Amino acid sequence: MRQVRVTISGFGNVGRQIAAMLLERRGRYRQLYDADVRLVALCNSRAGIRNDDGIAATDFAAMVPGATGASFLADAKPDVLIETGPSDFATGGPGLSYLETLLAEGCDAVVVSKGALVHSGARLRELAASTGARIRISGATAAALPTIDVLETGLLGCRVLSLEGVLNATTNYLLNAMMARRVEFADALGEAQAGGFAEREPSRDIEGWDTACKLLILANFGLGLDLRMDDVTVSGIGHVTLHDVEDWRNKGVVPRLVGRLDLQGGKPMASVAVRTYPLDDPFAHIAGKTKAMRVQTDCMGEILTMGGGPEPMATASAALKDLELLLAGSKNAASRD
Repeated sequence: MRQVRVTISGFGNVGRQIAAMLLERRGRYRQLYDADVRLVALCNSRAGIRNDDGIAATDFAAMVPGATGASFLADAKPDVLIETGPSDFATGGPGLSYLETLLAEGCDAVVVSKGALVHSGARLRELAASTGARIRISGATAAALPTIDVLETGLLGCRVLSLEGVLNATTNYLLNAMMARRVEFADALGEAQAGGFAEREPSRDIEGWDTACKLLILANFGLGLDLRMDDVTVSGIGHVTLHDVEDWRNKGVVPRLVGRLDLQGGKPMASVAVRTYPLDDPFAHIAGKTKAMRVQTDCMGEILTMGGGPEPMATASAALKDLELLLAGSKNAASRD
């Protein structure tokens, strides 16, 4: 049985959930992939822990201050890095340094945070290609909702004409609350924050930047484009008022914050904005915190995916799906020493 050494960078809610679920699934990995998957190192920005024989859930509280950084994880000689740190698409950090260091060593990467993928996606793909490393990004592209999988495999043989997605759960909840109960934006946001599914600092969500990041990653990693954030026209939902809500209700339409990519012209056009849909459109029925993606193709017609799950479990499950895809793709490969 081959040994597969896994490290995790970032140990907030998502990283901790990934670690716990990975340990619970070790028997599954042995049975399906003939792989002894060991969590050998993890860290956040301040502390970490390493054990070549494998970290147990009871060890999480024993993280050592100062045991952190890309070199700390590289010293564990991992086969897979799961990167879950904070996202900063302006600098790529802190995940960028972890990814650059580990990909250069030929380590595969499961990426959850979006910052490095937006900032340096092309460079990371080139680096991975040069060392034979693989990058999986389901957790960075709407988590449990199948998105990158659809583009990479489900639509092989087709040409994508357009893509639109409701890719942010917080904004979808807020718009649904305003439409269904006629509550003010600030009140809906307060409810979401009190419920724990909106950030205390929600500007990245409500101003459309989270959706823009996911759209950009799907375009570049899923469709082979080379778009930058400057190529995306971005607006959010902070301007929406009850006057807008009443107008939409009178017109029989439903608002969504939508990331859209149009590939039918000479130049790809990417945008994030509030769009409205009639009641007979599937996008009018994306409930609560659910997400959705619709793709128009030249020969498979319209493809729609819709769904979601509770966080952080949904994102953790997406990351571990990627881990299984890596295990399946290298089932007969020998483990590195």
